[in-house]
Amino acid sequence: MSLDLLSFGRMAGLFFVTAIAELLGCYLPLLWLTGKGSAWLLLPAALSLIVFVWLLTLHPAASGRVYASYGAVYIATALAWLWVVDGIRPVWSDYLGVALALAGAACIALGHRQA
Repeated sequence: MSLDLLSFGRMAGLFFVTAIAELLGCYLPLLWLTGKGSAWLLLPAALSLIVFVWLLTLHPAASGRVYASYGAVYIATALAWLWVVDGIRPVWSDYLGVALALAGAACIALGHRQA
């Protein structure tokens, strides 16, 4: 899988938008369950999860490599969500974990070469 810079940017952007849809679809029901929001939040949550599933179909290939790489972007996005939405600043071990996950994803995504 040879990626040029533009293709890599598109893939990373799609991973990020997919992660936001997944996080939103899980966060809104949490607000309702903890009494911080009404049951009406379940409607946009369901819509967000539908969008999440649809976005998964747009990835270049529905393979383990793609989803493993997406997982690392999800980890990074979830920690950004922790800071921006929950107001909890990540600590050094969070940053290290994200760096390791993204490095692993880069090895998986960029290291594979088709014969």
